[in-house]
Amino acid sequence: MEGKNAKVIENAEGARTTPSHVAFTKDGERLVGMPAKRQAVTNSANTFYATKRLIGRRFDDAEIKKDLANLSYKVIKASNGDAWVQGSDGKVYSPSQIGAFVLMKMRETAEAYLNTPVKNAVVTVPAYFNDSQRQATKDAGQIAGLNVLRVINEPTAAALAYGMDKSEDKIIAVYDLGGGTFDISILEIQKGVFEVKSTNGDTLLGGEDFDNHILNYLAQEFKKDQGIDIKKDAMAMQRLKEAAEKAKCELSSSVQTDINLPYLTMDASGPKHLNLKLTRAKLETLVGDLIKRTISPCQKAMSDAEVNKSDIGEVLLVGGMTRMPKVQSLVQEVFGRQPSRAVNPDEA
Repeated sequence: MEGKNAKVIENAEGARTTPSHVAFTKDGERLVGMPAKRQAVTNSANTFYATKRLIGRRFDDAEIKKDLANLSYKVIKASNGDAWVQGSDGKVYSPSQIGAFVLMKMRETAEAYLNTPVKNAVVTVPAYFNDSQRQATKDAGQIAGLNVLRVINEPTAAALAYGMDKSEDKIIAVYDLGGGTFDISILEIQKGVFEVKSTNGDTLLGGEDFDNHILNYLAQEFKKDQGIDIKKDAMAMQRLKEAAEKAKCELSSSVQTDINLPYLTMDASGPKHLNLKLTRAKLETLVGDLIKRTISPCQKAMSDAEVNKSDIGEVLLVGGMTRMPKVQSLVQEVFGRQPSRAVNPDEA
């Protein structure tokens, strides 16, 4: 806090957000955040991401099985039946351990800025996390050497960031579509006190799924054009995944983007390149089913809170995926009002 305002501290790379990527190099070095994400192309089996979707989950969960096909690293069944991850050297880690490595980095960042040891933390989780997922997240904090004072819901944290200096009473909806999960919460602010009226969501719906839909489309187009099944080439798939994420982000502000990946792979006839135009309209077709999956939780949340859309005074957008114009127009349609841009979606 600086005065009455919450401050987001920049990390060692000068960024205000840190990707939840953890990688282990051949030399045994551990990388966290953007350095880990940058080297994923050449080290995909040892770069762990989206582990938040595995945390506190059983390996035999049907949802986990669906996710496995899209992950570049190995997920194994731990002795207690939970889903854990395994590197190419055979070492295994629980999702809580991977989360702890990210929290350690956050702690180091805070300590460097504040010039004082940081021992206590409030950790946020998706509102729809169950008890075992919440406990596993708390465990991650403890592994990182933090005293976890409270585990609070991410939409509640966003509402707090929004309402720090707001005095008027109102009902707000927080639509949180992040990298791995989707949450919708209805909150009431009265005299500076926040009450969560209802919450709903999908712990397996987020930017990862959008990326995978684009990735599968690119792989299909490449096979159509070159006759090669790129899905068997891990390094090429990692390059495609990065290109899919980049294109998705660019299409939030542009109506068309070029995807150029020279020397993506090769066969007996020589190197093969990918050169493709992707339009915003095509992207919206590819991910339309995912965006629509957020409608039902929103309606259920309003029903559970016993409010109509006309009762909601403000809609906050949280999570990088809410930058997508199609998502914003759907939110406007569902709640009957223009969503607020009072908080930074990536930082709330």
